[in-house]
Amino acid sequence: MFGKRGNDGFGKGGAGAGTVPAPAAAVPAARSATSLIEPGSPEVSNRMQVTPPPMPGAARKKAPRTDDYYDTKSKVFSALIDTIDLSQLAKLDGESAREEIRDIVNDIITIKNFAMSISEQEELLEDICNDVLGYGPLEPLLARDDIADIMVNGAGQTFIEVGGKTIESEIRFRDNSQLLSICQRIVSQVGRRVDESSPICDARLPDGSRVNVIAPPLAIDGPALTIRKFKKDKLNLAQLVKFGAITPEGAEVLQIIGRVRCNVVISGGTGSGKTTLLNCLTGFIDSDERIITCEDTAELQLQQPHVVRLETRPPNIEGEGEITMRDLVKNCLRMRPERIIVGEVRGPEVFDLLQAMNTGHDGSMGTIHANTPRECLSRMESMIAMGGFSLPAKTVREIISGSIDVIIQAARLRDGSRRITHITEVIGMEGDVIITQDLMRYEIEGEDAAGKIIGRHVSTGIGKPHFWDRARYYNEDRRLAAALDTMEQKSKGL
Repeated sequence: MFGKRGNDGFGKGGAGAGTVPAPAAAVPAARSATSLIEPGSPEVSNRMQVTPPPMPGAARKKAPRTDDYYDTKSKVFSALIDTIDLSQLAKLDGESAREEIRDIVNDIITIKNFAMSISEQEELLEDICNDVLGYGPLEPLLARDDIADIMVNGAGQTFIEVGGKTIESEIRFRDNSQLLSICQRIVSQVGRRVDESSPICDARLPDGSRVNVIAPPLAIDGPALTIRKFKKDKLNLAQLVKFGAITPEGAEVLQIIGRVRCNVVISGGTGSGKTTLLNCLTGFIDSDERIITCEDTAELQLQQPHVVRLETRPPNIEGEGEITMRDLVKNCLRMRPERIIVGEVRGPEVFDLLQAMNTGHDGSMGTIHANTPRECLSRMESMIAMGGFSLPAKTVREIISGSIDVIIQAARLRDGSRRITHITEVIGMEGDVIITQDLMRYEIEGEDAAGKIIGRHVSTGIGKPHFWDRARYYNEDRRLAAALDTMEQKSKGL
């Protein structure tokens, strides 16, 4: 932030005022939406929350910002805050508010006689509008649809993931106070808070992008902000085929799995595309089904008309009022769901989800962190043990094998590409062991001169899967047989 004004300069997370306050009288006050205000007045703390549209050209590459640039920005920003009436600004729509701010900033630059080129002045105008109305330096990154993750490690260092590779961005914040203020602005939109007493927070942006903030004193070098971005155009299975994540025949099998109400667990590591794949599979759920989703932060965006979205709640500052994922899943069973979808299974709630799958809620889905389908099953056993259930190991495995129909394994390969590496059926028990069989798997054959992984999806030759009767019940058996047959022929090079 650029100094302090009131609590944090902008109430819920704005950037602060300048280190060298400009005289308020130096700026013309004869504007319909502006007037002189006292520092820390209610107009400042009661400002609106506006998310502006991305500025044209926000994604273009810019020259690194210098300390002189930030010093000038600080002085201009200070004069702006001393001049503008934010309560009047709150009555304007986003574009009108942006124009009003631009007009006043232009006047400030002229009156204060700052030496700036036209391009520098345009960048300054854009930055200040983003600070007042949006998410400050993050705005250009949020406007880019080719970025998958934004990772801010304190005010001076920001990394982004593009094309599966992590690179350092030129974006930086004025200081850690400005960064923390923007974090507060983000989490306040979903009724949460982040400060020294509550330094860890999960939240989401209006477009559903996942946000995690960890602040000092836990984060030693300043607030750490991580944003898992959602693309504006949601991916579907056809696009996953285009990107090589799955073959057309494999995608056909996944469509049938979603359509015939198989109980599905999507397994994968961090950043492997589990949530994206879950969103794709939910696209094949019938529109007349009642779906209830349970998530830590609401990310899933289902298109069906009958969807109830539930979200966990962290404890308040007194340590009370927490609503866990297990609470949500248990409550789901009283809401007459036809399908229950758990965004991420990471604890004892797996037991309640398995019970739901076993008691008439066919077609339920969830994601889990694991590197292979076998490891996914082991993780479920461990999670059930974490819940304090003193059940014999064989009983736990019988519950798992009787509940899960299909495990879909996703992976991010070392070249940054994402692939669906296994479509695995859970067959049942043989003694104390859960029996599985792969319908399809991804085999790595090498890499090209550019370091890109070369591989192919191959059929395992299973012509009649364990869920065949379910597919026949939904009149999908012929389509399933054709997809598996084509997959096997391509694997043999026929």
